[in-house]
Amino acid sequence: MQEVFSGSFTQQEPIPEAGIAAAIDVMRHGRLHRYNTAPGETAQTVLLEQEFAQSVGARYCLAVASGGYALATALRALGVTGGDTVLTNVFTLAPVPGAIAAVGAVPVFVGVTDELVLDFDDLEAKAQQARVLLLSHMRGHICDMNRLTEICEKHGITIIEDCAHTMGAAWDEKPSGRWGKVGCFSCQTYKHMNSGEGGLLVTDDPEVAARAILYSGSYMLYEQHLAGPPKEAFDDLIYETPNISGRMDNLRAAILRPQLATLAKQCARWNVRYAALEAGLRDVPGLKVIERSEKEHFVGSSFQFLLPGWSAEKISQAVECCARRGVALKWFGASDPSGYTSRYDSWAYAAPDPLPASDRVLAGLVDLRVPLTITPSEFSVIARIIREEVGRLYQTET
Repeated sequence: MQEVFSGSFTQQEPIPEAGIAAAIDVMRHGRLHRYNTAPGETAQTVLLEQEFAQSVGARYCLAVASGGYALATALRALGVTGGDTVLTNVFTLAPVPGAIAAVGAVPVFVGVTDELVLDFDDLEAKAQQARVLLLSHMRGHICDMNRLTEICEKHGITIIEDCAHTMGAAWDEKPSGRWGKVGCFSCQTYKHMNSGEGGLLVTDDPEVAARAILYSGSYMLYEQHLAGPPKEAFDDLIYETPNISGRMDNLRAAILRPQLATLAKQCARWNVRYAALEAGLRDVPGLKVIERSEKEHFVGSSFQFLLPGWSAEKISQAVECCARRGVALKWFGASDPSGYTSRYDSWAYAAPDPLPASDRVLAGLVDLRVPLTITPSEFSVIARIIREEVGRLYQTET
């Protein structure tokens, strides 16, 4: 009898009791707006910003409405405007080129390697086309950040890090989000801290931080940002920076603060599950596991593998066969967008040039979520199901 998995790949763990209690307290007093505080009170949003800045070693932090808003705000704060070009990964999710388009700029896509990280040769070839790289640590894969910073410094390129999938991760012991000028994080439901929606932006640059705070809709209340720069950083900016409101509220901050306190523990739990999948899918004929660098301290909240050289029809069959046995796989090589997966050539607003080498990688790229509500032993079952279905179809493919 075939094994079947009956769990859910979209069910999250409950909010910690401390977060529930803090959220109820905010709802009882009704001061959800970050600037609405009682005498002597420090807003939950301010406390979250201070604690998150400390956790990653940043001078400044801003809590905002979403990770996508953080990306667009970072671009604006660096002076990116209509008609500019911005380099970014070809392997990413739609909100990344969407943030570039939101400020009127044009994405220039940089290729992806078989390890699912930025192709440095392609980056070097395109380095003169833009002054900003919006680097997506897509699905938690971190490229060689030492080498990347060398290339970008050589060409005068400023890095914004999209850390939606790498909160709690690091390269060479330096936290994700601290390699570039700005680091942007997401607190959407499927990320490493869950407030439904929400984002965080970190930087050491006082002007960038001041611009971001003003863009987020601080009015003249920016001095309440205790994780922000000093008042003088705002003096020349307050009359020229538009208010594009995107603040985080105290309710979401109250939910997030206890999750930040246990983030390291949660990351370790994700990696145990990732390891169970990796062990179960090694040495499967026709399936390639993505190898990780020893310098990459990643968070395994999702898992990717390649089916190199497979036809589109066979990959589609593999996804369908696994789905019949309860395993929800996503295919980044599908011709049409589906769920959260889409390819760069479906983002017509970006008018992308073809990238044949990257197309070959994306054509066989399969993804699945690794929620903490599924146990490591259940992930071993999931790996066996994938192994059996991929192995059976590979035999017919060859």
